[in-house]
Amino acid sequence: MTRNGLFAKFFSFVFAAFMLAPLVVVVGVAFTPEGFLEFPPSGISLRWFQAILDNPDFIDAAIVSLQLGVASATIATVVCIPAALAIGGGRFAGREALQALFLSPLTVPTVVLGIAFLRFLSMMGLNGTFWGLVFCHVVIIVPFVLRLVLASVTGLDPSIARAATSLGAGEWTVFRRITLPAIIPGVVGGWVLAFITSFDELTVTVFIVNPATTTLPVKLFSHITQTTDPLVASVSTVAILFTVGLMLIVDRIYGLDRLLIGEGSR
Repeated sequence: MTRNGLFAKFFSFVFAAFMLAPLVVVVGVAFTPEGFLEFPPSGISLRWFQAILDNPDFIDAAIVSLQLGVASATIATVVCIPAALAIGGGRFAGREALQALFLSPLTVPTVVLGIAFLRFLSMMGLNGTFWGLVFCHVVIIVPFVLRLVLASVTGLDPSIARAATSLGAGEWTVFRRITLPAIIPGVVGGWVLAFITSFDELTVTVFIVNPATTTLPVKLFSHITQTTDPLVASVSTVAILFTVGLMLIVDRIYGLDRLLIGEGSR
């Protein structure tokens, strides 16, 4: 047992180091005073963080990504809550087909989705619009929300809702005061995961943006194709810190263990 425990700890350490090494390099490069990528940096400088403020295109792209992530994650969550309640709590013909439909975006390559969305939005006159982007991102992130909300719904005790109904509570009251508080960890976890996925999405988004709706990942990709400088690393570092900060806040409020497995309240 001791040898297995030591091996497991060593493997976990090596795996964690392998996963974190690229992030460490990016953060280190962001603080270089030089005008080229350098790691380890020859000194410590905030030059390239100041360059973000001097480049309004990156700030505008970050604002679009934030707005897009919030709108997409919120709509996807609103759609997935009743779907998860129906799939997890109901027994009806087509239940498995409905679940497969919601999870189907995971089985389609993102390049294929991007081309399909480009064609569809062009036919609808929505290509390059903000709400066209929202629609596409909702389709992409719905599976992530559904899985976590569905995990919370599966753990619900239906006798509690039946008891409330027998005491005169209406369906909306039962949902608002019993069902929703019980599944809220899965809902919040799904929203956070969906927001991060939407904020980071590039492959599909690059097909359907225009200069007015350019997101931060697309802007970074475009910048890299033209030149490679530490500005990309500084922007990436800010994005990493933002994501880590968001996860820490959520962890303090609900706990990441409960959110990531969609565990409902007991």
